[in-house]
This record gives sequence, structure tokens and C-alpha cells, in this order.
Amino acid sequence: MSQMPSKAEILQWISDNPTLTAKRDIAKAFGIKGAGRIDLKRVLRELESEGHLEKRKKTYRDPERLPPVSVVQINALTPDGDLLARPLEWHGEGVEPVILMLPRAADPALAEGDRILAKLQLVQGEAHHYLGRLIRRIGHNPRKVLGIFRKSEEGGRILPIDKGEGREWLVARDATGGAQDGELVEAEQAGPGGRMGLPRARVLDRLGDPSAPKAVSLIAIHQHGIPDDFPDEVIAEADAMKPAGLKGRDDLRDLPLITIDPWDARDHDDAVYAHADDDPANPGGHVIWVAIADVAYYVRSGSALDTEARKRGNSSYFPDRVVPMLPDRLSGDLCSLHEGVPRPCIAVRMQIDATGEKIGHRFVRGLMRSAASLTYEEVQAAMDGAPGDKAAPLLDEVIRPLYAAYAALADARQRRQPLDLDLPERKVVLSDEGRVTSVRYAERLDAHRLIEECMVLANVAAAEALNARKSPLLFRVHEEPPTEKLDALREVAQAAGLVLAKGQVLRTAHLNALLNAARDTDHAEIINMSTLRAMTQAYYTPQNFGHFGLSLQAYAHFTSPIRRYADLIVHRALITAHGWGRDGLSAAEIEGLDATAQHISDTERRSMAAERDTNDRYLAAFLSERLGEEFTGKISGIARFGVFVKLDETGADGLVPMRALGREYFHFDRERGTLMGAETGRIISLGQRVTVRLAEAAPVSGGLAFDLIEIEGAHVPKGPAKAHGKPPRHKIGAARRKSAKLKRKAARKPG
Repeated sequence: MSQMPSKAEILQWISDNPTLTAKRDIAKAFGIKGAGRIDLKRVLRELESEGHLEKRKKTYRDPERLPPVSVVQINALTPDGDLLARPLEWHGEGVEPVILMLPRAADPALAEGDRILAKLQLVQGEAHHYLGRLIRRIGHNPRKVLGIFRKSEEGGRILPIDKGEGREWLVARDATGGAQDGELVEAEQAGPGGRMGLPRARVLDRLGDPSAPKAVSLIAIHQHGIPDDFPDEVIAEADAMKPAGLKGRDDLRDLPLITIDPWDARDHDDAVYAHADDDPANPGGHVIWVAIADVAYYVRSGSALDTEARKRGNSSYFPDRVVPMLPDRLSGDLCSLHEGVPRPCIAVRMQIDATGEKIGHRFVRGLMRSAASLTYEEVQAAMDGAPGDKAAPLLDEVIRPLYAAYAALADARQRRQPLDLDLPERKVVLSDEGRVTSVRYAERLDAHRLIEECMVLANVAAAEALNARKSPLLFRVHEEPPTEKLDALREVAQAAGLVLAKGQVLRTAHLNALLNAARDTDHAEIINMSTLRAMTQAYYTPQNFGHFGLSLQAYAHFTSPIRRYADLIVHRALITAHGWGRDGLSAAEIEGLDATAQHISDTERRSMAAERDTNDRYLAAFLSERLGEEFTGKISGIARFGVFVKLDETGADGLVPMRALGREYFHFDRERGTLMGAETGRIISLGQRVTVRLAEAAPVSGGLAFDLIEIEGAHVPKGPAKAHGKPPRHKIGAARRKSAKLKRKAARKPG
């Protein structure tokens, strides 16, 4: 088509093709070439000036169109029984659109006034403008209880598993949800106290056997005391919040900032954008923008929201659920950087030179609008030559410049030598029923590393900016490993025929040399795990002791205030230091920073323990159906009472108790961290490959027990252990000589 399309035809194209709205896309669609592109540019400008379009960098967007994922409010049922909704944020000038909700059988019942996050699809020629499907409900806050259901003639009772909950709950006959006696159930309060003053409940979900997989994370949440219900006043405070406006903020809405997250992310709290630096004094340099949700605007110091957020300290993540730090109205809505929606942020503009070194930074408090919400896989596919519909329009202007900046940051990282552990993340995949379908290692893409490097740089900038202003803040501190842990690591390295030298100031480069020497060998996983165990645990403190693992002098957490309270403190400190408003760090908060640091360090460890216990229980439940099967793995730990084995297939850890090591009795050598057979002098040490048979799997505790079948390809004789004799003298002498030789080698080798 060579003739210039009408304005109506252009608007219809943009409406039908929201991901192909750059001028070149429109020109290609209508076959416009050469001088015709000048006329097209004029028509687009006229449409923009008439208010039909708004320009965002090089693309055009219909301002009368809702984002594909929006927060909406349910209206009353129509006489025909249809459920209608309205958008909570409508920025167009026309009539507010009507949304027809399409409920699915598994969706919870929705009532008038409910706020929900919905996926929207534009329709034409109907009384309604969009079709909507429920993603999740926001702001729904009846009190919940987890407990064992006990059936009775009147219906039943629920005995809470939480030790702090002394009262039982009454369940009416029509509110049992079909629960059977002895089942673990999740219920919500259904009314005021009934007979004997006991509260009434309605069963929401039958979790079956208390040891079944679907119950695992709920049990861990309660056992570790993680708060999973928001008080009513907190929900009410969140529900009363209104979206922030432009007043007092820099307008960043024209910056094509994008969010890059996992496909199942519930919130988007960071966005990025990069471009080549046009400063002639910085040839080959880059400018990187990192924009973070401005949670401090909504969560004010001393408010009910703030009190609850501090109490939780952080969000907790489990295979089947998230226990958020903030209510969904904030974490999933107002503070989440949804595509195409104005959101308040605190952003940092950072300059790096051609070698990846940061040469300047500037913080602003702004209002942004995400150009796109992309997944790691979508971004990586675009860079690998297979862009999807959403990523294609952003490839040249946004994605490629981000990767160019990342290449420079990667060079700087290589010179800095942060600790380079290779510990693939284990991901438990669940079915809809809550059963483990597989356990796999999450794929690591350059897109992941890109975001990590941008976030590290922004965190450094925050620490440096506040240090320069002598502002109180919370640092993220990681101290050097203690001598005794390094000695233990050195023993593991020696047993693997590797060296970690002594007698020098330890640097991460020394540890990386050990890790590199172990790479692509059978000892790689053991050396990585042992190095991790040698490290101290990172924590929060108002004092700056540096970050050993990242090889940084000052580091603070700035990039995740939706899920970490420490980041919220840093945001408030930035607000106060820059004089951006009265919602900064209060005098009372400054006085209590030590206590806050200790508390949120503790809540972080609490979440980590609950998450670890949950994964262990899920794996034990998964493997409980495979009792008697044989598995391959490596020895990951040795103790007086047995040998720990990590399975190749799932990464699950289990114990081979001494009685299951075979017919031979084994002596434990604490100094060398080995076991030696009393009959043959066989040595069992870390990193050896083994074949084991699964003997026990306890889903309730997460424990696994194995019988040893083979070690390093050699069959282990079975039968009752013989008397506790000593190993042959020549075997003991050979082991001691080998150990001494390795120690002398370590003492001589520099590095």
C-alpha cells in the first residue's frame, strides 16, 4: 500500500498491534517508503497533538487503552448474572471502560468492592470494552487458621497447629468443605464466636495428610513463627492508599525503563535502562539507569504498615507460595512497576567508563512508566536472535545497549574478583495439587547476570552517596572467614589434591584460584560447598565493615524495598539526605538502627531456615515413593555417626549411618575428616562418588537415610559390622604420610 493511510486506519493499527508501534513498524505495515515516511511522521505528530496518541521515545501508544495487566474493582452483578469491573487507574479522557470478568471454575467467589489483579483483553463491538480474567485478589483479609480437622455431628472443630493459638475453631456442617477427620486444613474466620465462645471457621482448603507435600510450606511458616496474616488495620491502611502523582518528582516517564524478572514474579520492584554516554570526556562509556519502586512514599515511619513490615523484616519464598512483607495492594499493585502504568520511584543515573568502572552517579525521586515487563528468557532470546513480540520493538533501543553496558561491568567484575561460587539453584517444581513433579537446577542466563550487576552497582552507589553525606544507614556487611573455618576448607582442599595456601592476607582471588582449580573435576561441587561453609553469614549493621564476598568497601541494600526492610531504611535515608520530603528517616529510627539491624538479620535467617526446611520436606515427600531405589551421588560430609551424601539427580542430602556402611567397622579421623576401615584400611573422604539405596524418607522431618552400595565403583560388603579393631598399621602410616605431603605442598605453594 503506497497511499498514505487515514488517521483512523493508523489508530486502528496501533490499537490492534500494541507491540509494533514504532514509526518504522507503522511504515512497514502500510508499505510506506522513501519520502512517504516524512508525511507519516507529520500525521503521527498531528495525532499526538490532537491527544489521540502519546509518544514514548520512538513508539506511540493509545492513551485510551488499559495495560494488559491492571488492578480493577468488582462492581455488582448485572440482572443477567454477569460480573463487571472497573479500572482503578484510568488515565484516558474518554468514557471509563467496562470490564466483563470471565470466572473460571477454580477461581474464588468475587464480591462487590473486591480489588483484583486481572489480565485484560480488548474487545470490539460489545457493550463492554475488555474481557478480564482473575490473576489474584488484593486486599482480602479474613483471619486464617491452619490446623487438624476433627469431625463431629455438628460439623467439626479445627485444632490449630500453632502453639500460640490456644482456642479451637468451630466449623458448621455446611462449611467443612468435605474435610475428613485428621486432615490438615486451611480455614478462614466465618463469623463471631459461637457455642462456648469459640470462633467459627469455614474450611478453604483440604491439605490432606499433615505430612503430605501441600502442607509442607504452611507447617514451616508456622513452626518458624513467620507472620502470614496482616492485621486489619494494616490492610485498611494499604487499601486507603492512592497512586502517587508527579508533584515534587522528576518526570522519567519518557525513559524506556523495563523490568526483567522471572516468569512467575508477583511484583516488579526494579527497572533498568542504558545507553551509550554522549559525554566526550567519557569515550566508550555508558549511562545506566536503575529505578526502584518508591515504597517509602506509601510506608511511612511509625505507621501500621511500617510496624508490620519491620516485624516481618522481609518476604519469604516457598515453592507454592509467598509470604510478603507488604500487603498485596502495595506489593502487587501500587509499588509494583507494572507495564504502562505511572509509578513513583527512586532512581539512580550512573556513569561507567569503557572499562566498567563507575565514575559518577546521581539519585532522583521520580515518576516512571515501565515500557515493558519482560522475563529473563524473553530478553535472552531477543539477544540470541529470536525476539518475541514484546521484546522486538525494544531490541535496538533498550536491550542491546543494556548488554553493551553489562559487557563493561563484567570486565570490571573480573578485575575486582568477587567470590565466584558455582552453586546452581535447586528449584522444586510442584503440580497444581502441591506434589513435586520434578527437581531441576535453574538455568543461568546472561540476562540474569546483567540484572545482578546493575543491582550491585546501584547498591554501591547508594552506600557511597549516603557515606558522602554522613547519613546514617544500614550497610550489608560480609566479614572475612575465621581462621578455624579456613583451616577446615584447607583440609578439604588437601583431601582433593588441591591447595589453599597459608600465611598471607586472604583475598577472594585466592579462593577463586582454588575454585578454578576444582572446576571440571569430580571435586568441584564439594569445593564450592566447603568454600560456602567457610564463609561468615552476611548481616545488617549501621557500621561499615565492607563486603568480603563481593570485594567491595561499602555496600547497602537499595534495590528491593518491596521485599526487604533494610532497603526501605536506605530509601528513607536517601530521602532525608536529599531533602526530598518529610517521609525520610526519623530521629527515632536513627536511634534504633542497631536494634533494627539485629532484628532484620534474624528475620532473614528465619526465612532462610523455613525455606530450607520446606525444600527438604518436599524432597523427602518426593523420594518417599522411591524407597529401595538406588541413586548416585557424592560424599558431602563426614561425621562420627555416619556419612552425608548429596544425590546427583535431585541435590537432596541424606545420611548413611555407621551401621549402613557395610560389614566393616570404620574409625573417624577428626583431624583429616575421614573414616578408615578397621579391616581393610579403606578410606572414606569428601567428594568420593558413591551409589546408595534409599532406606528411609520422612516427609514430616525432611530426613533421608541411605544404605551404602558402592564407593568409587567398588562394591561394599554387607553384613553386621565386625569388632572394633584398629586399621592396619601400614594403612594408617600411608594416610599420615599422604596428609603430611599435602601440608608441605600447601606451605610451599604461593598464592
